[in-house]
Amino acid sequence: MTVVMWKQRTSRLSTIIDTPGGLSVGVAMAQAKANLANLEAESQSIVAERIARLAALKAPGPGMDPILQLNEAYELSSAVIDAAGPFDRDDLCKAAAGLCDLIDAAEPGKPFDWRIVTVHAQALQLILSLPDSADEARTEILANLHHMVKHKIPTIDQPPAD
Repeated sequence: MTVVMWKQRTSRLSTIIDTPGGLSVGVAMAQAKANLANLEAESQSIVAERIARLAALKAPGPGMDPILQLNEAYELSSAVIDAAGPFDRDDLCKAAAGLCDLIDAAEPGKPFDWRIVTVHAQALQLILSLPDSADEARTEILANLHHMVKHKIPTIDQPPAD
């Protein structure tokens, strides 16, 4: 009969987790905010570049795959959310998320109204260009975009069925 001996090893991570000490939540949050502040300029340039690429997208023409164009629009819009989200740019995130929702709701086999992408790209450019004090203008732009999303997807504001 063979006896298997197993020697339990502890990982460095489990040792660190089990050891008391470390940072307080307040200090960790302050460090995280400082780290994020260092990345804000890079985030703004990424957002601006993704919005410019979204605005430059053309409606699929003859011989082009509309699914590829929609996927690119979705990826660019999603990239805006990823880059703007950590910096509390909820306005950009909401506008980009509305475009993602509309692309998700596109019915296969039916043509997609490309004006939706154009309008969202222009709205994102406008939001990005507004000064910080233009909260009322941002709210109005987002309300109009949401109205369009709700028109195209009537169930968007309804809670999911249980």
